[in-house]
Amino acid sequence: MGTAPRGGSAKTVKMPEGEKTRQCKQEEEHRQKEEEREGLIEFYGSYQELFQFFCSNTTIHGAIRLVCSKKNKMKTAFWSVLFFLTFGLMYWQFGILYREYFSYPVNLNLNLNSDRLTFPAVTLCTLNPYRYSAIRKKLDELDQITHQTLLDLYDYNMSLARSDWSTLSTRKRSSRSLLHHVQRHPLRRQKRDNLVNLPENSPSVDKNDWKIGFVLCSENNKDCFHQAYSSGVDAVREWYSFHYINILAQMPDAKALDESDFENFIYACRFNEATCDKANYTHFHHPLYGNCYTFNDNSSSLWTSSLPGINNGLSLVVRTEQNDFIPLLSTVTGARVMVHDQNEPAFMDDGGFNVRPGIETSISMRKEMTVRLGGSYSDCTEDGSDVPVQNLYSSRYTEQVCIRSCFQLNMVDRCGCAYYFYPLPTGAEYCDYTKHVAWGYCYYKLLAEFKADVLGCFHKCRKPCKMTEYQLSAGYSRWPSAVSEDWVFYMLSQQNKYNITSKRNGVAKVNIFFEEWNYKTNGESPAFTVVTLLSQLGNQWSLWFGSSVLSVMELAELILDFIAITFILALRWFRSQQQLSPPQPPPNSHDNTAFQDEAPALSAPHRFTVEAVVTMLPSYNSLEPRGPSRDGEVGHE
Repeated sequence: MGTAPRGGSAKTVKMPEGEKTRQCKQEEEHRQKEEEREGLIEFYGSYQELFQFFCSNTTIHGAIRLVCSKKNKMKTAFWSVLFFLTFGLMYWQFGILYREYFSYPVNLNLNLNSDRLTFPAVTLCTLNPYRYSAIRKKLDELDQITHQTLLDLYDYNMSLARSDWSTLSTRKRSSRSLLHHVQRHPLRRQKRDNLVNLPENSPSVDKNDWKIGFVLCSENNKDCFHQAYSSGVDAVREWYSFHYINILAQMPDAKALDESDFENFIYACRFNEATCDKANYTHFHHPLYGNCYTFNDNSSSLWTSSLPGINNGLSLVVRTEQNDFIPLLSTVTGARVMVHDQNEPAFMDDGGFNVRPGIETSISMRKEMTVRLGGSYSDCTEDGSDVPVQNLYSSRYTEQVCIRSCFQLNMVDRCGCAYYFYPLPTGAEYCDYTKHVAWGYCYYKLLAEFKADVLGCFHKCRKPCKMTEYQLSAGYSRWPSAVSEDWVFYMLSQQNKYNITSKRNGVAKVNIFFEEWNYKTNGESPAFTVVTLLSQLGNQWSLWFGSSVLSVMELAELILDFIAITFILALRWFRSQQQLSPPQPPPNSHDNTAFQDEAPALSAPHRFTVEAVVTMLPSYNSLEPRGPSRDGEVGHE
C-alpha cells in the first residue's frame, strides 16, 4: 500500500488544468466588472478624444464635417471657419433678441366699450374773487394804495366806490402798516435790458420800451431783484395778487371766507331732467376764482347717464354779473368750468375753461381711460405710495397733486412758510409778510427753480398707471335769443329773484353731456414675453444649425466634460510635480550617517524562516474498490 510521506520538506503540487481555467475565467469576469464599474465615472483621456466623440455623435449639423474630413486639411479648415462663423452670427442674433427683450417694449391696445357711464364731477367757479366782509377794510386800503400807484406811474385816475372815498381820511392811520409793506415791494418801471447802455445823446425812450414790475428783497435787503413783466396789465395784477394773498393769509380762520351764496350764483340746475339739490354739490373758496361749486362729487350717490345727448346731462343757468367784486384781481367776466374725475381736486388753472356771458355753451364729453403697465415696462405708479413726495391733498394720487405737493414742501423747507394756494403741511403756517418779511423774495426765486426743474419735482412725480380723462368739445350759441329774452328774463326775475341791470351780460347757460355711450380704453400689453423670446431663440438656432433643445444639452455636456478633463489633467500634473521633487529634511534635524549602519545590526532580532509543510490529503478514489487489473498490479508489487 502506498502512502504519502508525513515528514520532510514540502513539495509543490501542480494545480489541475480545470482549476486553472476556472480561476482564470473568474479573474477575467472580475476584471470586466471592475472596468464596467469604472466606466460610470470615466472621462476622456484628452481634448482630442472628447472633440472627436462630440463631432461624431452630436445632432448639430456640420459638426461631423470637422472629423470626417480630417485627412483633407483644406476641407477641415473650411468647415472649421464656417462652423465658428455660423456660431458667431447666431449669438449675434441672440444678443439682438436679448437687447430687445430687456428694453421691455409694449403694444398699445385700443378697446371700445359700450355701457352706462358714471357722470364725472363738474366744478363751476364765479371767475371773480368776492370782496368778503372779513377782509373788506384791508381790501379797500389796498385799492386806495393801488389807485395812487397807478396815478403816479400812468397818470390814470382809477374810479373807486363812493364809500371808499368817504372813508379814505378815517383809514389813513390803520393803513400805515399795510402801506409799509407795500412800500417794501413797490411797483416800478425800468428800461429794457437792451436799452440800459444807450448813449446819452440817443432819442428819448418811449413808454413801450419800459418794463414794469415790483422789487423783492431778501430779509437783510442785501440782495434784491426786479420781478418784471412785459405787460403792465400782468404786472399790476400780479403785484395786486401778491398783496391780496398776504391779506388772506392773515385770517386766523379760513371759515370766515366761506360765504357761499349758491342761489344767487346758480339760478337753475338740472341733471337728467331732474332738479339738483344741496346734496349734489360741495362748496370751496379759490383765492383767484372766488366761490366754486363741485357737482356730483359725493361718492355715495353718483349720477349715471341713462342716455347720451344734451337732455340727459347737466344744465346750469349761472349769474355772470360783476357786483362787489375786485376788478384789479380779475379782468374777465363770466364763469369757469372744469370736468374731472371724482376724488380728484379741481385745478382750475390747468383744465378749466371760461363760459361767456349771454351765451349758451354746450360741452360734449368722451370718456377715455388709460391703463399702463407698471414695473419694468414704465415708471408709472399704482397709488403714489412709492413716490418720494408726501401727498398734501385729501384725494387720490395724480401727477398734478404730486407736483403741487412737492413745491409746497420745498416752500416750507426753504422759506419757512407755506404758499396760500396749496394745502398746509402739518406744523407749518401760511406765508404773511407781517411774520415772514422776505417770503416773496424766496417764493419767486423758488418758483424760477421749480419751472426749470431744479427742484426735481417733475422727475419725482410719475404718472399714475390708471387714469381717466374726458375729451371735451364745445359749441356756442346766443342765449337767450333776441325774440325770447324778454319772457326769459321776466320768468327769472319772478322765480329766481333775477334783478340784473345789464341782462345780456349778467347770465349764461352751460350744458354738459356725454356725446355717446362708447368710451375708449387705451391699454398696454408686453410686446416681447418670455414665450416670444424662447420662440425667437429657437428659430435662430434652427436657422443656423438645424437642431433642437437636445442639441443645446449636448453642447452643455461638452462644456462640462471640457471642464472636468481640465480639472483631472491639472490634478495629475500637480501630483507628478510633487513626486518628482525630493523630500526635504525637516528644519533643525541631525543627519548622523555613522550610526545608521550599526544600529540595525545591534538591535535587529534574529529572523526565523518558517517553511510551510503542505500535506496532501489522500484521494478518496483510493478507497474505492479496484478492478482486477489494478489488483493484479498491486499484488505484483
